[in-house]
Amino acid sequence: MNALPWLYLALLSIGYALALIYGQLGWLAAISVGLLLFAGFAVRQQQIQVGRVLGHGLFIFLAVALAMHWLPGFYNGHGIGPERFTADAAPFSMYLNLDKPLIGFWLLLVCPWIVGRHSLRLSVYATAMALTLSVLAALGGALLLGMISWAPKWPDQSWLWVLNNLLLVTLVEEALFRGYIQGGLSRCLQHLRYGEHLALLSTALLFGLAHLGAGWQWVLLASLAGVGYGLAYRFGGLGAAIATHFGLNLLHFGLFTYPMLAG
Repeated sequence: MNALPWLYLALLSIGYALALIYGQLGWLAAISVGLLLFAGFAVRQQQIQVGRVLGHGLFIFLAVALAMHWLPGFYNGHGIGPERFTADAAPFSMYLNLDKPLIGFWLLLVCPWIVGRHSLRLSVYATAMALTLSVLAALGGALLLGMISWAPKWPDQSWLWVLNNLLLVTLVEEALFRGYIQGGLSRCLQHLRYGEHLALLSTALLFGLAHLGAGWQWVLLASLAGVGYGLAYRFGGLGAAIATHFGLNLLHFGLFTYPMLAG
């Protein structure tokens, strides 16, 4: 049995505490928690295979609903905006979400195998290589498409953005997409010659499609970035994927138009 990833659970707990300070929970949130507990019980039992499959199916449904803020009982705090960080930028708003982090808690508690075990040296190397690739592909692509421009800045709300993006966004998203989806697909396709490549590319495309609401350009850029995050996860583990994702977001926030140029 895999040991629980206490470091990631501690970081997520800090982020959740931050969100709780700014938001509220209603009693209806207990429905989501109860369903997640049921899904976790179903996934962890070993006797009935169909029960495990149904447990994963229930979790995937709940993960989508929590990420899209469809479930009741969560009153997410308004952290920033709407505000323009530079004169030519589109307005930006940020909420400290109380629902989305439950995805990360479930994954780390029920599927601790998503973390992977890699040496610190290998994780740092994987992060450096993957971050370079992701920046060139995603931020370079955004520059070529005319979506962002050079705009160094550090607004007053920057530290709140940093904490939210690291603890409530990138950690949860990488646990879901790279750890659960890419890692799960790699396990299922390990008998295929190019199973790991297929798992990486499929997850990157799925990550891109998750940005469909923002337009095809963001689907393309997110998919390219997802390839970099996937490489970081494959060779450096979950920590490398989180560091790569957060590093790209931080460079975008601090050095370029954020979130994008106004239309």
